[in-house]
Amino acid sequence: MRELPQRRGKRAMTWWFFAALFLCATSVATACPLCLGAFRSSVAQQLVDLPNAVLAQPSADGGYQVVAVIKGEGPAGGIIPPEEVELDFVVDSSATLLIVRDEAWSMWVGLGAVGIEHASWLRQIAAGKRPVDMNTDEWQAQLALTLPYLEHREPLVAEIAYGELAAAPYAALLAAKPRLDAPAIRRWVADPQLTARQPLYLLLLGIAGDASDAAALELRLEALWMARDATNLASMIAADLQLRGPSHMAWVDAKYMGDRLRSTRELEAALLALSVLGNANGAIPRERVIRSYGLFIQEHRELAGFVAEDLAAWQYWGAVPSYLALIKSNIRQDFKSRVAISAYLHQSPVGSLIDSGISVIDAPDQPTSPVRPTISGVPQ
Repeated sequence: MRELPQRRGKRAMTWWFFAALFLCATSVATACPLCLGAFRSSVAQQLVDLPNAVLAQPSADGGYQVVAVIKGEGPAGGIIPPEEVELDFVVDSSATLLIVRDEAWSMWVGLGAVGIEHASWLRQIAAGKRPVDMNTDEWQAQLALTLPYLEHREPLVAEIAYGELAAAPYAALLAAKPRLDAPAIRRWVADPQLTARQPLYLLLLGIAGDASDAAALELRLEALWMARDATNLASMIAADLQLRGPSHMAWVDAKYMGDRLRSTRELEAALLALSVLGNANGAIPRERVIRSYGLFIQEHRELAGFVAEDLAAWQYWGAVPSYLALIKSNIRQDFKSRVAISAYLHQSPVGSLIDSGISVIDAPDQPTSPVRPTISGVPQ
């Protein structure tokens, strides 16, 4: 079967295309932060954000015959000249391509090959909203639309479905539990070909799985702890806690919150899991997460501000004494931690009373006598 050559000219057009997609990434700000796809615009969101999308097939003269309009307007006469299409992949002559264009662009850009039978589904995707604009009911409708297509045999269809789930808030994933296929998720978690999608699938396993899944996760978590490895650690901790509930928080406290030998990367992963669960305030009550945050502040004073943003968002001000003690001490602080502590204190009820001469950014870097902060409500 004849293959069409890659079209690698017009690099300026490609640069502007990906620059636009980077700007579109702000639309996934509400996504669950445990999913890697949460931090870049998915194909589905490109369809939402861009005004024109069509399905087209290569024609004998080298151009592209539009066979379905997905969104906006197709080209005049239904034909896109070959010099007006940018492709960075090779396709065969029988393929149907998803091609998009912005009004400000002089060219169309190919996203990949997809069967014509998916035209109606793609129209529903393109008619959706940005994640930040979707309410609970709209998220459930969107997940109902995309969940059946996870790991579809057509790679672009599977990518679109995965991207929508990766952009979903954790609360929306929890609400979609009745629609999740636990056996399929177990297969995907075990598939080495799906390594890049493991964070999401592990998270879904925590929602759809059972006690046997929790036991398997705990074996993997122990192995990660022994190896000092943070790979997929956040998703695994979140999944295990979602399945086990508060009873397993003692393990997290002992292995990470209270372990001073853990790396910053490991601690950030553990904190991310607790942050997501604390925001959900479901399987793990927020007050239990706050207790673990208190232990973290005590044992990891140089990074203590890493939990300050959550505490402020939850309107929990019991950490004020601990943070004031840290600022007044000479304990070395990570720069991000200093800034977060400062923001927390100024948002707190005592913010207006804080001496304006105190600056966490200018706080001394060299430690002197040890200081053990305390947090209200945390057993000492």
